[in-house]
Amino acid sequence: MLLAAARHRVARWRQPRSAARLARALWIAWSVIVWNVVFDHVIVVAGRRYIAAAGRAAAAPAGPFANMDDWMRPAVTRGFWIATAAGAAVLFTGLAAVHRAAREKPR
Repeated sequence: MLLAAARHRVARWRQPRSAARLARALWIAWSVIVWNVVFDHVIVVAGRRYIAAAGRAAAAPAGPFANMDDWMRPAVTRGFWIATAAGAAVLFTGLAAVHRAAREKPR
């Protein structure tokens, strides 16, 4: 009984409309994940560069210290735009592919 219900649910997902809806949802989720990973990567790289610069500034005898805001604020803006471009590219590609696949006649 339980196995039959599971087979019925899976069979519904294999219908063209449900499959396209599921594929769209998965592509949207994938684009959100890509956005988060790219944004995090840009922030991490900026943080590492700040730490290196702060270490060099601290080793200098009388130089000015590296200000974290001077390094991280531009990184947040840069990360936002890079991540948005990457997420949009994934989203556009995925939704266009699903749209094209949904229009084709089944063989």
